[in-house]
Amino acid sequence: MVLVFHINRKDIPFLKKTFISNWRLIVFLESAFIYTLFLMANINYKIEKFGLLAFLAIISLCFLQPRFKPFPTLQWNFISNDLFEWKSYLRKNTWMFIVTYIILVASAYHHASLILGGVFLLDFLSHIYENNENKEMLEVYFKKMSFKDKIYKNFRFFNALLLPTYILFLILNFNESLYLLYYIFFMNCYFLLIITRKYRLYHHHEKANYFSIAVFIEYFVYSMLIIPALIMIRLNIKEAEQNIRNYVGN
Repeated sequence: MVLVFHINRKDIPFLKKTFISNWRLIVFLESAFIYTLFLMANINYKIEKFGLLAFLAIISLCFLQPRFKPFPTLQWNFISNDLFEWKSYLRKNTWMFIVTYIILVASAYHHASLILGGVFLLDFLSHIYENNENKEMLEVYFKKMSFKDKIYKNFRFFNALLLPTYILFLILNFNESLYLLYYIFFMNCYFLLIITRKYRLYHHHEKANYFSIAVFIEYFVYSMLIIPALIMIRLNIKEAEQNIRNYVGN
């Protein structure tokens, strides 16, 4: 997960310009800090060879520069045009999605890794609905389907992606299925919050709805508590439908 984050980071040119010859030290300290956070999750941690090797692997990221030239991408033509946000985002982030998806499925091994993998997925998920389509596309799209139909189709696709993780966790950890139930509620609450937020804030003069870290934290907390998330989702749907009617009519 740390490797995926590092490969896709965009701040290396800024670090080089700001810290000049010391930019690798900044990345080193950042990587060491992330590793320390992982260790803090285990109160019974003891120093071992594997742990030291993992630490060396993470801090070695300061010698690995992110790739600025794009990788070859897939077209994802089998995805319906009704899911245009997914299709567009996957075309731009094909290999990041593949690696992220492998991590997501592998996270079903243990309840702790399931939760950590879910939180890791949120960063990827948060940007799928960040960009706004133009006014003409919005009008054409919502003249053939309602906003609730759009939510349903996207909701179904999202859970189809998570289905292998659900099944694998049940197979490996059936006695801890309550973790899976909470995971399903948490992930779906967060997903519904971001898709409804997009159309609640939609304006044809804005290219994006700008998903900031403050919004991420707010929706993360709502999703953890579930009930506030459900209330917010309901309010978002009501306001989004009114906003869409302003463009499309009844």
